[in-house]
Amino acid sequence: MRIDWDVPIEMDDGLVLRADVFRPVAEGRYPALLSYGPYGKGLAFQDGYKTAWEIMVRENPDAVSGSSNRYQSWEVVDPEKWVPDGYVCMRVDSRGAGRSPGYLDHNNARESRDIYECIEWAAAQPWCSGKVGMNGISYYASNQWRAASLQPPHLAAICVWEGWSDCYRESGRHGGIICSFRKHWQEMQVKTVQHGGGTRGPKSRVTGELVCGPETLSEDELAKNRGDIWNDFLTRELDGPYYRERSAQFDQIQVPLLCAANWGGQGLHTRGNFEGYLRSASAQKWLEAHGGSHWAPFYTDYGVQLQKRFFDYFLKDENNGWDRQPRVQLQVRHPGEKFVLRHENEWPPARTQWTRFHLDPDGLRLTAEKNNSMKSIIYDATGSGVTFSTPPLEREMEITGPSALKLWISSTTADADIFAVLRVFDPQGKEVLFQGALDPRTPVGQGWLRASHRKLDPALSLPHRPYHTHDEKQPLTPGEVCELDVEIWPTCIVVPQGYRLALTIRGKDYEHEDEAATLSNMKNPMRGCGPFTHDDPTDRPPAVFGGKVTLHFGAQRPAHVLLPVIPPKA
Repeated sequence: MRIDWDVPIEMDDGLVLRADVFRPVAEGRYPALLSYGPYGKGLAFQDGYKTAWEIMVRENPDAVSGSSNRYQSWEVVDPEKWVPDGYVCMRVDSRGAGRSPGYLDHNNARESRDIYECIEWAAAQPWCSGKVGMNGISYYASNQWRAASLQPPHLAAICVWEGWSDCYRESGRHGGIICSFRKHWQEMQVKTVQHGGGTRGPKSRVTGELVCGPETLSEDELAKNRGDIWNDFLTRELDGPYYRERSAQFDQIQVPLLCAANWGGQGLHTRGNFEGYLRSASAQKWLEAHGGSHWAPFYTDYGVQLQKRFFDYFLKDENNGWDRQPRVQLQVRHPGEKFVLRHENEWPPARTQWTRFHLDPDGLRLTAEKNNSMKSIIYDATGSGVTFSTPPLEREMEITGPSALKLWISSTTADADIFAVLRVFDPQGKEVLFQGALDPRTPVGQGWLRASHRKLDPALSLPHRPYHTHDEKQPLTPGEVCELDVEIWPTCIVVPQGYRLALTIRGKDYEHEDEAATLSNMKNPMRGCGPFTHDDPTDRPPAVFGGKVTLHFGAQRPAHVLLPVIPPKA
């Protein structure tokens, strides 16, 4: 490869960003793959995300084979696997991060404009064919939605791999409840590579240069030069202009897109891809869903081959049959981390049998039969809640898609947080846990709703995916019953015969009983929700969220969960 380090790219406001450009040796004009983000382009994956790297090497050896891995960085493509196939790979340090100066403020309109400028700069270079694509995971995926919304003339295709699309509903506040992830994320992954870290920051293992730029600023100077994303979220309980600026405008996205979701990404890396696929205006869009860790599938042979087929078709005009690729490709999950490839023509699959499983308070059962008895169940809002379960299944049952929980509740206080957890238990009664995107032991699915945020958007709500406006609070009157519709994020599981499917309703985050897991780039030990916890006392004061919650049942209150049961293909 030819490698151009720290290439200057001037923005429309005069600020100069820095990019590393990996090019084929042979002269020519090639399509470019661009990534733009805050994790420091010079920081090696192996150094910045040590435990994640070690897990990938151990569990997914094909992800690191065929490469020296000398140029690996977190969540972006390995140029050694792309440049030989006729691509230019560009890594841009976002404004205020790594070796790019400026004020560090994530996901805002200025950042989206920067990406637009970088795309158009790349297209004008003598080594570029004029076609630019974007690829990458998470941050490097989510900003593709916003960049594509601006419709840069030379953006030819995007691959959004596990990228959230809604800053409020997926990144900031689940069902209105603040998620602590962003607080720890900024501390652990962003401040550590902020521009101006200089000699206090890491060095590139390839160039020996300072990852955070040549200048070493004081902690006070660094703090003044970055936004406080946690405070921004904490002080904005309702959706509004701040969150909308940092979210996708789906009706403006017309570029061809490949959208890849992770079944285990409950909390950040699932919902956005399904919403983006369904709601983007693009006529040429494909959805893929997989399991496994958040990072490895992108780098495996499976992931790279899928990405290359897509980009070869749209960036290199290769007649490789991608136009005949089914619109939906699913890795259907079975217990034991077993996956079976299956194609569908649409999402959710048209043959889905939307099935109501009623909550029976008498036997704490999930059942197809309606329960008409006027009963109630009271639980401590800070406790483990109550679990409803099917009997052992008489036959195998596949659940693939989004789910919706209908409840009638009352509270002894003016509000209540509902945590809904889909679970699977084996014939011996032991819970079956699954590899999550970050946490190695997670339940099947999760949903959240703050009762005062129960207002629905009738235009966007679907029977299987309620959509809350989050534009006003509707406090509870203590003791008065209200109706709630809780969105449970899309998931996939084939539940074997003899196993049980269960639903837990509780007032705090799910936690399993096994040993907690840790990652070097995560602050909190992970006990089933990964870093996506909801435990901030400012957002959840005990006086409001520490009371008693009552679940109400009866003929006029038919509490149930609507599940996407998939019958075998004919």
